[in-house]
Amino acid sequence: QVQLVESGGGLVQAGGSLRLSCAASGRTIRTDGMGWFRQAPGKEREFVAGINWSGASTYYADSVKGRFTISRDNAKNTVYLQMNSLKPEDTAVYYCAAGWISGPTSQYRYWGQGTQVTVSS
Repeated sequence: QVQLVESGGGLVQAGGSLRLSCAASGRTIRTDGMGWFRQAPGKEREFVAGINWSGASTYYADSVKGRFTISRDNAKNTVYLQMNSLKPEDTAVYYCAAGWISGPTSQYRYWGQGTQVTVSS
């Protein structure tokens, strides 16, 4: 069993940056594909970014490509999401996920509770 705890969310002005962290516990995540998703009010949860077990392959939604960077530190059992040039439409609850099942963009075995990101215009 893996527990995931997200941190680093908050309120930021448009154009600003935030760095989200996802700390895993329970077992190592070094063999797991990891991902970040987000859900805005009234919308379905959507894929944001994914990273394979080694960090050699990363995947991004078109809406964040070039602005967000996913990375991982397997020694710290932690995954990060660096978010730059934030826009009001990035406002959402961001969720960390571990152990993708058939690829980075959909099903994962474990989910965190989420952290709120609010971007003001």
